[in-house]
Amino acid sequence: MALSRLLNSFRVRLLLLLAALLVLTVSVQYYVNLRSVRTNTQFIVEQQRAIMAGVALGVNSLSSGLYLDQMREQAKQPLLGEQGERVKNVLIVDDHGNIKDSLDKNQIPQMNPDKSITYVKVKDVALPPLRSAVELPAENVALPEGMTIVRQGTAGESSAFYFPVETTNGRQYVIVVLGSDNSLATIFKRQARQSLLYTLAVLLVTTGLTAVVVWRFTRPIKSLSIGARRVATGDFSFRVQTSGRRDEMGELTELFNDMIVKLDRTRELESQLYNAEKAVVVSRLASAIAHEIRNPLNYINLTLDHLRATFAPDDQKKQEKFNSLTTQLKSEVARINTRITEFLNYSRPAALEPQSLDLVATARDAMRIFEPQASECNVKTRIDEHGPVPRVTADAESLRSALTNLIINGLQAMDGNGGSLSIVLAGEDDGRRARIEVTDTGRGIAPEDMSKVFEPYYSTKETGTGLGLAIVRKAVDDHHGSISVKSKVGAGTTFTITLPAEQPPRA
Repeated sequence: MALSRLLNSFRVRLLLLLAALLVLTVSVQYYVNLRSVRTNTQFIVEQQRAIMAGVALGVNSLSSGLYLDQMREQAKQPLLGEQGERVKNVLIVDDHGNIKDSLDKNQIPQMNPDKSITYVKVKDVALPPLRSAVELPAENVALPEGMTIVRQGTAGESSAFYFPVETTNGRQYVIVVLGSDNSLATIFKRQARQSLLYTLAVLLVTTGLTAVVVWRFTRPIKSLSIGARRVATGDFSFRVQTSGRRDEMGELTELFNDMIVKLDRTRELESQLYNAEKAVVVSRLASAIAHEIRNPLNYINLTLDHLRATFAPDDQKKQEKFNSLTTQLKSEVARINTRITEFLNYSRPAALEPQSLDLVATARDAMRIFEPQASECNVKTRIDEHGPVPRVTADAESLRSALTNLIINGLQAMDGNGGSLSIVLAGEDDGRRARIEVTDTGRGIAPEDMSKVFEPYYSTKETGTGLGLAIVRKAVDDHHGSISVKSKVGAGTTFTITLPAEQPPRA
């Protein structure tokens, strides 16, 4: 378990990857160097063989009657002569400077018609810098003319070395002419280029693997950065994809998602606490306002009744005008009293009287009240049942008030321009819940207002108090239900209420 956890660690896997890349790089370099050593060894051995072959031919020619080129052909030495890369020529020179033999046919002795022999002088041959093959004791014997010794040659140029051999015909010199060492330098350069290419290939591979690792490492960091920005803007529904990772980044992603969930829950609790505190303040304020306003309203209402009964003018026209004005005043008083009632209903704790309730009958009662108004506004109303509608345990007045507020909002949303208003009732979740949908074809709700429609005192209407939908939501919450809204500007709005169905009596 500990080993599995250790191998799942990103740091351990990164260290293992770096170690593997290091081993790969060292292995490639070792392989390249090993190939270079083998190639150089083979080349040096071939060069040594060529030099030894040249020396052997020169020594054998002193006691043989064959020329050097004939001996080379018999010995099958393609490494000697002009075709060879290292030994270009072998010369046999006597102490008078005559070339007695050579691999170059232009330098061998020529037989004259009178049976005399013409020798090529070593001084007439362009020899490269000449050096002694062995360090002999100092002698006062002068070298033949044309054999000039140099102490140190220049790298890259041709060279030659000699060694004396004592024969019965006197001292003779074997000279081995070597080609330039540019071929060896060429091999070294080629090996350097190959080593560079191999190193570059290894670096490209390691860079690619490192890029993949860095990409995999930074991808969740980028996702976390995007998530942090989304959360900072208030979007607590965002979740960072974990991709099944079990390393530190996977743990960090899971912790980040848990943090978002907790922040969302904290925000909900803060909102609930704020609403509770606001409800307490509103409740106290509502009681004081209702007491201070309703007493003058009652006095005004009684005074209007007294004026209509006692001080009505005798003139018919003035009496009609008088009655119209007092009626308008009483309507305004009633409207103010209604607003105060709504204010109190929202701010006070609910005093419910739950009973078994038929939702279809409740919906018909609520719709029947507004049928005259709907007919005047050319609005078609209907109530539909989709399958059996389960009964619910609820307070009839509270639920009827909620439906009434939704119907009023629907009629007001159509602005008297006609349309349709429907209530659809159905069961869901295998009859364990009841659903009520109130749909209108009004002007709809703007997307920026969707999240605020159930907030108290928020209204888009000039004369609205903003308590209608807040009362609806409070009534639904009191019955342990839920409410949602869907709307499209210019097409209409649908409010959906779900309530728990009535529990059957236990046996």
